[in-house]
Amino acid sequence: MNIRKLLTKIWFVLGFGIWSVTVAAQDMPGGPKVNQLNFPAPATKIMEEIHWLHWFMMIICLLIFIGVFSVMFYSIYKHRKSKGAQPASFHESTSVEIIWTVIPLLIVIGMALPATKTVVAMKDTTNADITIKTTGYQWKWGYDY
Repeated sequence: MNIRKLLTKIWFVLGFGIWSVTVAAQDMPGGPKVNQLNFPAPATKIMEEIHWLHWFMMIICLLIFIGVFSVMFYSIYKHRKSKGAQPASFHESTSVEIIWTVIPLLIVIGMALPATKTVVAMKDTTNADITIKTTGYQWKWGYDY
């Protein structure tokens, strides 16, 4: 059998499997609503914070993705090989290395502060509506209410 035909069949089977699981998951009780994109509506203050944190992190990741791929595609287009081109000769730029170290550090700090605030708020269980004791057994979980 030709390897190309085999790969085509494998991709078809994988695609059909992913599609069927997606369709089946939409019909499950407690599953996502039709065309649901986000978390369900928050019922508690903590869930509102988690919901906000989720979108905050998603926006930061999207901006990083757009920035990195924009620079990458610009660089690919601008610095493609031409006939007779002589490459630039440069080595080490301390200022560039400092910049690409400090910017990610600031981004991580900016992401860690609200995440830490939310995690600390989740640790406070003094006014819990219900207490659930969870016990881990081999191959299963046990719950006591």
